[in-house]
Amino acid sequence: MTTSSPPPNGMRVFAWIWLGQVVSIFGSNLTNFALGVWVYKTTGSATQFALISFVMSVPGLLVSPLVGALVDRWDRRFSMIFGDGADTLTKVVLALLIWSGGLEVWHIYAILALSSFFHAFQVPAFSASTALLVPKRHLGRASGLVQAGTSGALILAPLSAGFLLDRIGFGGIIGIDLVTATLGILAVATVRIPKPETTEAPAGAGGLLRDATYGWSYLRERRGLPALLGLSAILNFSIGMVHVLLTPMLLSFASAADLGMVLSGASVGMLVGSIVMSTWGGPENRMAGVFGFVALQGGILMVGMMRPSVPLLAAAAFAFMFFTPLVLGCTRAIWQSKIAPGVQGRVFALTRMLALSCLPVASLIAGPL
Repeated sequence: MTTSSPPPNGMRVFAWIWLGQVVSIFGSNLTNFALGVWVYKTTGSATQFALISFVMSVPGLLVSPLVGALVDRWDRRFSMIFGDGADTLTKVVLALLIWSGGLEVWHIYAILALSSFFHAFQVPAFSASTALLVPKRHLGRASGLVQAGTSGALILAPLSAGFLLDRIGFGGIIGIDLVTATLGILAVATVRIPKPETTEAPAGAGGLLRDATYGWSYLRERRGLPALLGLSAILNFSIGMVHVLLTPMLLSFASAADLGMVLSGASVGMLVGSIVMSTWGGPENRMAGVFGFVALQGGILMVGMMRPSVPLLAAAAFAFMFFTPLVLGCTRAIWQSKIAPGVQGRVFALTRMLALSCLPVASLIAGPL
């Protein structure tokens, strides 16, 4: 069955899938925190610790166009179950290595790289499914809800992992991750997601490589969307520079405890902004909202960097991250409303790769600059 409008129970289905994904993200971040602690304690190397972030992001970004083509060929529900299920199997392998006492650092890098690859199926499939379940007028609220769930999981997971590691150990953390991942899979498996209408270039027509490149051809024919993608890439690059340089800048005049306070303030700001976006839904003119919120973020950065003050930086970090979900919510709602459902897997995978690829570039050049 194909559909051009969301089903009557679409919001409930979306909320159920969202809840399962939030639980799964929480468990995954428990494991990621524990893995970082294990690698640093085992090697004592900041470089090997930093490599975790690289292998968690780059493999998934590189394969995004091909994965997006597969998402459009497959049933969206199957794509999410496949991505989450295969990712769960990597955690099973990790658990076996821990319980056998044979875990080594290179095992963690390999497992995280595979996890990044399988996670690349889940992201575009979930984003593309949202437009099939949620009415256009509520896409901003849905985006805010997704950001709120992710932010909440990112705040709670490190706190919970730090508490649990001393009590149940590394193996216990992996066990919790397996349970939460299973709950996320069950949430998707117990609902129905309508199929999108076919487009002028149906998924599956031609080879996989042709499908993968079609996303860029589709964007080029839509006036304004390539410019929106360019703006997203520039914003990610700028935020990547701030993220890398904030820690050494703050530690040049403050303590590690002060750094923790500033970073916690930023996380709380993002959570509050996400809740506001999920309640409000964003401005009616979404592009004007993007421009306005980004301008405010630029002003906040300039004020926050006027002098070396921890309270000033903490307030700036909170305010800056408060507006981030508003920008992302407006941007995501524009993509979901302007892209035909039948090609959203390909287009979303491509835009994710191009927009987020600026982050590792910013990390590499921020220090020398």
